[in-house]
Amino acid sequence: MNTIRAFIAIKLPDRILESIREIQKELKNRGIKLKWVKPESIHLTLKFLGDIPCDRIDSIETAISVSAEGLRPISLFAGSIGVFPNLRRPRVLWIGIDGEIDILAGFQKKLDENLAQLGFIAEKRSYKGHLTIGRVRKTPDHEILKTAVRDFFDYETEPFQADEVILFQSDLKPEGAVYTGLKTIRMQHS
Repeated sequence: MNTIRAFIAIKLPDRILESIREIQKELKNRGIKLKWVKPESIHLTLKFLGDIPCDRIDSIETAISVSAEGLRPISLFAGSIGVFPNLRRPRVLWIGIDGEIDILAGFQKKLDENLAQLGFIAEKRSYKGHLTIGRVRKTPDHEILKTAVRDFFDYETEPFQADEVILFQSDLKPEGAVYTGLKTIRMQHS
């Protein structure tokens, strides 16, 4: 059976990605050595699906559509930098998401519930939207990283409207993952 690796996400406007590119450049200039995510590949993941049979794409699209019914575009902005799991053992460098996060979290929960009816495992933790901007290959200088996280604590992009949700296919290549939008579900403008 044909399968694809897939996830559901919100694509960011180019101006937001440009702002993130500038932050990445500043962090590189400070000597933080990470495997940086290409700005054009940065997105706000709502649900990682893993390997799915191709014949489930339409039912997943329906679950996204049903979850988005009556939902207007969500006003968000990216801001502040953090690491997972923590500064002592950093694995991922991320930028947080703020704005109408209660609406975003409510939508994600509804999406998770609708996908659970299709057999996808629901998240146990509450949703915390973030944008992965770099991954740790070898542990970076602890002090430089700690200072950067502190210095960019107040960083914010301008607000943007999240007005569509995309089902992406992810192809893992030696030069990095390539994401292809398969289905786009637009939120209703009121």
